Amino acid sequence: MAIKKKTFKQKDQETNWEERVIQVKRVTKVVKGGKKLSFRAIIIVGNEKGQVGVGIGKATDVINAVKKGVTDAKKHVINIPLTKTYSIPHRINGIEGAAQVLMRPSAPGSGVIAGGAVRTVLELAGIKNILTKQLGSNNALNNARATIHALSNLRTFKQTAQDRSIDIIKLYN
Repeated sequence: MAIKKKTFKQKDQETNWEERVIQVKRVTKVVKGGKKLSFRAIIIVGNEKGQVGVGIGKATDVINAVKKGVTDAKKHVINIPLTKTYSIPHRINGIEGAAQVLMRPSAPGSGVIAGGAVRTVLELAGIKNILTKQLGSNNALNNARATIHALSNLRTFKQTAQDRSIDIIKLYN
């Protein structure tokens, strides 16, 4: 007798999330009996179509820390408005703690000019042409969160015109 397999389509499978581990760190907590060792993983998930999220997970082993980080990142996914040239609509700054990230739209073909965690966030978001600069901290988590902060504040010309209750043509004049 043949057994039929049931396939269930989940939301995660439809969007094809890509996951990247930015950093895995050993962290310790001092308790009564000594030091308790655990691992902290910083994960970035994105579908390269304008959705990206950053999450962290902590566990006693690396595998569980990465799993927790992936679920945390999927909870904090944001939508990004992309232009036709896979860039951002306007200049923007993002701040998280002491980390500051400056972003500018770039000409088609220039690529992602960024480093570290900022580059990974932008690539998984689907941005292909952008100029960025990290200022302040070198902390990977704060730089990734500063990038997310900047991307979440992006607005299209259409959204700005609707917020101001004017015609989109008047924005250009």
